Amino acid sequence: MLFPVPTPFTFVRLQYRSGDWDAVDERMPANLLHSLVQYTQVPVDPKEKVVALDSPELFRYPFCYLSGHRLVQFSAPEKKNFEQYVRGGGFVFVDDCNHDIDGLFARSFEEQMRVCFGAGALKKLPKTHPIYSQFFKFPDGPPNTGFELNGWGDDLVHDYLKGITLNGRLAVLYSNKDYGCEWDYDFRNKRFLAEDNTKFGVNIILYALTA
Repeated sequence: MLFPVPTPFTFVRLQYRSGDWDAVDERMPANLLHSLVQYTQVPVDPKEKVVALDSPELFRYPFCYLSGHRLVQFSAPEKKNFEQYVRGGGFVFVDDCNHDIDGLFARSFEEQMRVCFGAGALKKLPKTHPIYSQFFKFPDGPPNTGFELNGWGDDLVHDYLKGITLNGRLAVLYSNKDYGCEWDYDFRNKRFLAEDNTKFGVNIILYALTA
């Protein structure tokens, strides 16, 4: 990490001009923050922070979340910030709320990554990647979501995530699995689940803070 990690940890959601950056309810980050408190010793800010992608404030935080259903088309200042942030040590978790591989969000976001980092920069992550064993163990790779299993989106269960790796560090994690909506519920309802489905979110955040 090329900039100091602020304390406490702040969940930052990226606001971009072209699409529905706020598609996922604020219950989702609150849920993940509760899990960090529950399972780890990481101090947290209990509320998420929305930061414009073209703002210099972005560079104060090591972790950002970007999601949506619609077009992703960065303005020139957004593109410059995104690229500088990622190359400078920042981590971006990107989640396609359509949970498909050929929808508008997927096609447009992947094109933005090609423009920023070159063709082929976004690659499938092997199931042996450290993010699957950062804290909790996921030997089979990324856990499935209920949206995939219900046959929404492209009717596929995606058995991989993609990422952009720079200098041996995963800097952009890209999901077609719609984890944002999977984790979009009041944290008090986790007690009704047979298995806490936010555990992979803990892995993502801890990887971002330590890689």
